[in-house]
Amino acid sequence: MMNYANVKIAVIGSGRWGINHVRTAQQLLGDAGVVVCDADEKARQKVAAVSPGILFTTDLASVLSDASITGVIVATPAETHYAVAKRCLESGKHVLAEKPITLHAEEAKDLIAIAERCGRQLMVGHVLLFHPAIVKLKAMVSEGFIGKLQYIYSNRLNLGTIRSEENILWSFAPHDISVIQYLTETDPIRVEATGAAFLQKNIEDTTLTMLEYPGNIHAHIYVSWLHPFKEQRLVIIGDKGMIVFEDSAKIEKLKFYPKGFERIEGTLQKFEGDYEVVPFDAAPPLVEEHKHFYASVMNNTRPITDGAHALSVLEILELAQRRLHHG
Repeated sequence: MMNYANVKIAVIGSGRWGINHVRTAQQLLGDAGVVVCDADEKARQKVAAVSPGILFTTDLASVLSDASITGVIVATPAETHYAVAKRCLESGKHVLAEKPITLHAEEAKDLIAIAERCGRQLMVGHVLLFHPAIVKLKAMVSEGFIGKLQYIYSNRLNLGTIRSEENILWSFAPHDISVIQYLTETDPIRVEATGAAFLQKNIEDTTLTMLEYPGNIHAHIYVSWLHPFKEQRLVIIGDKGMIVFEDSAKIEKLKFYPKGFERIEGTLQKFEGDYEVVPFDAAPPLVEEHKHFYASVMNNTRPITDGAHALSVLEILELAQRRLHHG
């Protein structure tokens, strides 16, 4: 167990997802290592339910002026990320901002520049990159387990919760874009997107985003909150095999399929065998994300989901959004 004695974290925002950060920080750091700041005084009771020993405040300025606080987790509404993260960085705090890093690429670039100028680390909460199954999948792809990477597709489908401040693309797709960027280690050369709004005007309930990467690597992302059942499935296809990660499955979440086509004496022939279940650690992704952030705070080292990674995801989202509305 790593010693986090020199780490003290402030969680700003304790809403639906923020309270998970509070629980995780308290689990790893104890009451003395966590401060929670929320503008809503009513949140005090919810935080006390996690642990009555956690310090709660509604005053952000007091958090920023506290020299004992080494890092800050920004879990406020997305439209406030830029302003809050900027204040935290300029106060000398390392920052983990929830996704999306900001709502505009120019703001993200500004945060990256501020972090560099202040010598602080800027990390973004693309939590799937810390899922042990994704870590295992990445290693398999990097080691050539499935041969040359050809195609990736992701389905993230469910019924609700409906958002009025963002469409399904911005709500669900950042997870999948971040994973695809992580696997390809490059930026797409073409982005296309289509979608439809049924429940609220101009707020898409379902979208399909197509990405083309160098080396003839293609991907598509299908997301919907208007779907009869929950599905979280990622399929990675190479010329020597295929990997399927189905996070919504109860068992056998990660599987390898020795399937594909090979050319024998000039003719394409199919090869296929029974799938193999791939074991992976059971560590909770959010716990692993926190540990990674704490290590960045302690050692002032660049996290894998740094500002540059978050900016690439944001720029793809912006381009896909433009394709949705303008073709």
